[in-house]
Amino acid sequence: MPDEHPAPSTDEERAERVAELAQSRGLRVAAAESLTAGRISAFLGRGEAASEWYRGAVVAYDEEVKFDVLGVTRGPVVTDSCAREMAEGVRRLLMADVGLGITGVGGPGPQEDRPPGTVHLALAGPDGTRSLHVRLEGDPSEVVVAATRRALDELASELAAVTQDGAGSATEDRPAG
Repeated sequence: MPDEHPAPSTDEERAERVAELAQSRGLRVAAAESLTAGRISAFLGRGEAASEWYRGAVVAYDEEVKFDVLGVTRGPVVTDSCAREMAEGVRRLLMADVGLGITGVGGPGPQEDRPPGTVHLALAGPDGTRSLHVRLEGDPSEVVVAATRRALDELASELAAVTQDGAGSATEDRPAG
């Protein structure tokens, strides 16, 4: 079924779309941010009736926070598996229906042999966990802005796709859409 809503043009509009979907579906959302350092959370917290659907966030900028708080496996942190474990960890920790995890390299130089603009994003929900890897262009601040935009769009897509019955945790991964 086609989406009746036009594509949002600002991060505020993206966050409002997330708020609308979370509220209408009765879903609670949480975020685990590294690369974006709380920027996603700042937009989500301003969403309509956020106190009803937004559980909160863990800004896991430091590796040890990822490992010790979110349960990420020790090792490289600019990876798909790290983003997935961040999403799953924050979902579990904050008792949310959908958890978002984001990690990457803003720049200006590489990290863990990954080039600037490398972003790993994951969403964990009742239907399983999906992830995606993108490469964004720009200076560090532009990468963070673009990563926030992409994360909010993906979160809205995830909320729209969650099965209405909220059937338990799937073990199979869904492809990134």
